[in-house]
Amino acid sequence: MSKSIFISLFFFPIVIFSQNCNCESNFNWVKKTFEENDAGFSYAMESKGKQAYENHNEIFYKKVKDNTSSLECTQILSEWLTFFRSGHFTIRKLNPESNPKTSKKRSNEEIIEQYKNSEKIAIDPKEFTEHLNSKKEIDYEGIWASGPYKIGIKKIGNNYVGFIIEADGVYWTKGQVKFKINEDNSSIYYMKDHSKRIFPSTQLIGNNYIQIGFITLKRIAPNFDSNTKVEQYYTSISAKKPYFESIDTKTAYLRIPSFSGSQKKVIDSIILKNKALILKTPNLIIDIRNNGGGADHSYYELLPILYTNPIRMIGMEYLSTPLNNQRMLDFIHDEKYGFNEEEKKWAKESYDKLSKHIGEFVNVESSAVEVTTYNKTNPYPKNIGIIINENNGSTAEQFLLAAKQSRKVKLYGTTTAGVLDISNMYFVKSPCEEFELGYSLSRSMRIPEMTIDDKGIQPDYYLDKSIPKYEWLEFVTKLLNN
Repeated sequence: MSKSIFISLFFFPIVIFSQNCNCESNFNWVKKTFEENDAGFSYAMESKGKQAYENHNEIFYKKVKDNTSSLECTQILSEWLTFFRSGHFTIRKLNPESNPKTSKKRSNEEIIEQYKNSEKIAIDPKEFTEHLNSKKEIDYEGIWASGPYKIGIKKIGNNYVGFIIEADGVYWTKGQVKFKINEDNSSIYYMKDHSKRIFPSTQLIGNNYIQIGFITLKRIAPNFDSNTKVEQYYTSISAKKPYFESIDTKTAYLRIPSFSGSQKKVIDSIILKNKALILKTPNLIIDIRNNGGGADHSYYELLPILYTNPIRMIGMEYLSTPLNNQRMLDFIHDEKYGFNEEEKKWAKESYDKLSKHIGEFVNVESSAVEVTTYNKTNPYPKNIGIIINENNGSTAEQFLLAAKQSRKVKLYGTTTAGVLDISNMYFVKSPCEEFELGYSLSRSMRIPEMTIDDKGIQPDYYLDKSIPKYEWLEFVTKLLNN
């Protein structure tokens, strides 16, 4: 397989800017760094036009000019980046505690002071509990758990307000509004740092779960009957690590929530442990819902299982700049990346090749197309169903492009995120180390004939909204068995 590895790296930029750390100077740094180094910038200019970009910039120059809020500045910078594509970029504010230029670590009192004016509501706990105990209607109202938070939800007018009952007492304190669910089921959710996220839809799934975007809440009170299928669904969808189980005598199930490089050993170990059973079972379901990607080599052990004919994968080109090329040297000299001698040799050769073509796109491999073959096709599994959804992107989509070439494989679910063509994210810190910008180093040589970005990969079998998400696994199992 190709040694081009999807991995996020950290590097201090060599571009020097004034140490004036206001929103305008941070915007100028983000803009210059992105224009000079992002592999998708020129493609966005070609497809959207220079005038559209200038108009976009004009709007944001006005927004950053007088902005003094670091949280609002983060949102403005993030908005600016959405002009280029839907994914494989980010801007995030660094915690002052992680910034070596910060004179001292903030105390809990200082953090509480920062967020003390966040919106609050006053709810009498006794009255609220009595109200919940008298409810017969099943809706959003109740007491819910989500990660470290215990949250009450109260209907106020036509909307629902989620407020803190228990939290860390520092970033979030009792009574503060954590989210709002509007009448149209859209939501405004406040993250740990109180930054705002807007989600277009909110769902009550079964009696005891709420899904707000990627955030899940589980009901604590009042007590309503649980649904076994819903419980099984949330066991799988909330899993942090891959796992394997037999659904019935005909069907094996492999859940892979992430292709992160840190999960490769676990994925490989589970496949090895259960391979004999997989190769004796007629059907295999691979569930990658919400798998946002990771490193390509994390899925390599799956390929011999689904293989029927040579797998052709189109390569990528790296944008060569001094900042981008430093990554190859990091691979060689920083032991945390775990490169062996062969991989370090590849990184050195790639660096030398890239350095000769500054400002150009360079294919560091020997060919534009990589063809993978195996010695045999396994008789079992006969049918392989891969369950996908709108949260699959990056390496997960790369896996699907490979898997779809097998005659055994069909995709079930909804269209994926469409964040693959511009990839290989790289992270750099701003001159004041207040922000971290993530941008992309490479573009696929599939462009423009077969683009995935902003389109996604469509399923062979679309699972429409009349099929609840917690019934997808059962639905696919029946299809494969029949």
